[in-house]
Amino acid sequence: MLRLVLSLVLIDPAAVSEVPQRNVPQSRVLTPDGDRLGYAPVPRPYTGVRRLSGVLLGQDPVTRTDVFCGGTVIGSRSRSLVLTAAHCLYREGRPLRNLAFLPAYDRGRPRLGVWPAVRAWVPPQWRNQPYSADLLPYDVGLVGVIRRKRPLEAVTGRGLSPMATARGTSLRGLELLGYPVGRGYPGTRMYRCLGDTVEGISKGPGLMVTRNCHAAAGGSGGPALYGGALAGVVSSSSPYKDAKGYTVLTRLGGRTFERMFARADRSMRLRRPG
Repeated sequence: MLRLVLSLVLIDPAAVSEVPQRNVPQSRVLTPDGDRLGYAPVPRPYTGVRRLSGVLLGQDPVTRTDVFCGGTVIGSRSRSLVLTAAHCLYREGRPLRNLAFLPAYDRGRPRLGVWPAVRAWVPPQWRNQPYSADLLPYDVGLVGVIRRKRPLEAVTGRGLSPMATARGTSLRGLELLGYPVGRGYPGTRMYRCLGDTVEGISKGPGLMVTRNCHAAAGGSGGPALYGGALAGVVSSSSPYKDAKGYTVLTRLGGRTFERMFARADRSMRLRRPG
């Protein structure tokens, strides 16, 4: 079982640094035409489940730095929820401001509009504790968005169903989607990476780890898709200096996520649009 260490990188643009020529050994790259991190551009136009993924923007109210993450429409009764990573919503115990979701973002254009956030949810562990590797199994969050009196899913199509996996479950053939930023990546185009996972840590709901993908800055909050469902969220990566990089994925199983999802969906159903 892989043991995680505190040298993990929370992958946002502030973490951009020089990237070695190859972080994933060529023999481990599963993505057709995959690059040094295992990623390849998603063909345009974005269709199907890829219309449901996009960019989540925010700002740290203290440092005033912009935050750039991924997000995905998750199916709900309110039809207005976006799944992302908790650290894309909270920093050092404080909520980010000016959050907005841009589904199917492509070449700098919000193809399906800009959706301002009206509320965000993260597990209590993320709000009340300083950052440590113990928080990674809870690095998942939800954003409620409303725009022009229409629910999000009326524009993007039906959101994806969460796939609850128990600790120790391994999955083969996951697809990771995101908008990497930094050296060699524009931050304006969707990329994909195929990966197999192993269990990463035994605490709480556990984590999945893939050594076929090494997520770059901007990849946080992107989905891990399996059979048309949401199996997890891109959380962290090993340091960029690691010549055999890997990516950590937060599961969607366990009571913590289930309760947060039910609470967020109920809140958005009661909220009046407009």
